[in-house]
Amino acid sequence: MEYRNLGNTGLKVSVICIGAMTFTEKGWRTAGTMSFSEIQKVVDYALDRGVNFFDTADIYAFGESEELLGKALGNRKNDVIIATKVRGVMSEDPNDRGLSRYHIFRSVENSLKRLGRDYIDLYQVHWWDNHTPIEETVDALNDLVRQGKVRYVGISDFAGWQIAKSVMLQESKGYAKFVSAQMYYSLLGRDIEFEVVPACTDLGLGILAWSPLAGGFLTGKYSKEKPYPQDSRYARMKRPFLRFDFEKGYFVVDELKKLAEKYEASVSQVALNWVKSKQFVSSIIIGVRSVSQLKDNLGCVEWDLNSDDVEYLDQITQPDRPYPQWFLDMFADL
Repeated sequence: MEYRNLGNTGLKVSVICIGAMTFTEKGWRTAGTMSFSEIQKVVDYALDRGVNFFDTADIYAFGESEELLGKALGNRKNDVIIATKVRGVMSEDPNDRGLSRYHIFRSVENSLKRLGRDYIDLYQVHWWDNHTPIEETVDALNDLVRQGKVRYVGISDFAGWQIAKSVMLQESKGYAKFVSAQMYYSLLGRDIEFEVVPACTDLGLGILAWSPLAGGFLTGKYSKEKPYPQDSRYARMKRPFLRFDFEKGYFVVDELKKLAEKYEASVSQVALNWVKSKQFVSSIIIGVRSVSQLKDNLGCVEWDLNSDDVEYLDQITQPDRPYPQWFLDMFADL
């Protein structure tokens, strides 16, 4: 297993993180269901292969994911890095949502109980809250760090300006700073390269890449002839959760298949390997429903794409640069 620092911290996390959104026996959104025995096998296999990083959220199956993750880790739960999140709507109570001090303090206690722990390694705000001043949010998070209930704090799905504003506020007040940014990033979703990655690089946040296989599209099972396998998450969706050009996607998958043959690897491994090649990525979050899927995905750690192939994938998936990026590019060397 490869380990990387979480942002500018000294904390080492495995380059592959197990995302626990699929950890639900009851079923939640498009995640399907998993029996606890299946969850246990996935967790055991991951631990045996050196994975030390697990990510969940209170909103995933309304707490069930946290409960099942804590149960599966058992007496090993204090030997790994556990990340969870706060922000989502947890009940009909109007205060049981958002990033207010009230909801954060209430939620952290509930997450600790469900995980069966005294502290959370990485506590992340799930997305921006337009109804709560960011000053209130970072003040509450700082208190949790000082109380020892949280060791590090991070963000998820923030815009670049929101990251900059939050961290500069934390620095000005001497608060515990955000150390990571959990963002969607894949060969078909590179939008964060324009504003989020530069902000995170400058401010010392490590990127935690979620949905690195574009919701399963980059596994190679999709094609123009067979666009939606009946058992895929895309087939179950009323509307796609991720947005990308499907025609471009089919072309990219065809090119990944060529590289997979060259490296004697799977299409998924090539796609994950490209994400792994980006040094601003601290860890890649993968969601699996079986040991066989996990085994295949972990195979990306055992080898690296050469620089020419990374550059080729960069070129064929390069998104159009918006303004002001293209304008700034013209004067970058003056």
